[in-house]
Amino acid sequence: MQLDIELDTSTALDGMLASQNVQADKLAIIMRGLPGSGKSYWVEQFIAAQPPAVAQQIRQRGYFSTDNLFYQQGQYQFNASRLSEYHQRNLTLFIQALARSEPIVICDNTNMAYWEYMAYDAAAKALGYRVRIVLIGKPLNDAHQQMCAERNQHGVGLKQICAMAKQFEDF
Repeated sequence: MQLDIELDTSTALDGMLASQNVQADKLAIIMRGLPGSGKSYWVEQFIAAQPPAVAQQIRQRGYFSTDNLFYQQGQYQFNASRLSEYHQRNLTLFIQALARSEPIVICDNTNMAYWEYMAYDAAAKALGYRVRIVLIGKPLNDAHQQMCAERNQHGVGLKQICAMAKQFEDF
């Protein structure tokens, strides 16, 4: 199931958050969206909507983003030569969390094309998780691309945002 969530539609977001208070279930969430679309914001809102103990557990043992691996001493330091390694490490950490039966496991990457998240999807399903794909925004929309280029936290420019958007595969 793919959910197309518009961040400015707070009712849809609130409904999703409320319906996903899933303490006892095994749930894997795979985020999709351009840099700056609001994926990490959505994840933070989702986690904050959980009971405090569940939220802490997700933050400590169930939240995985390749971007987080680029932080060195609190500073984001992107290194293209490590991108493949860090994507593999992120996937490994995600699968380890699934194997530990963490109740909620989240992949927060751009995942523009299916091949980018198919291993996350397959691993979660193989280990008995419900999988929810959450798409933030409309990657093929020019205005959305412009907004993402202006507000992303990692300095990804419009040209690169547009190139990423061209890789987008819908279901």
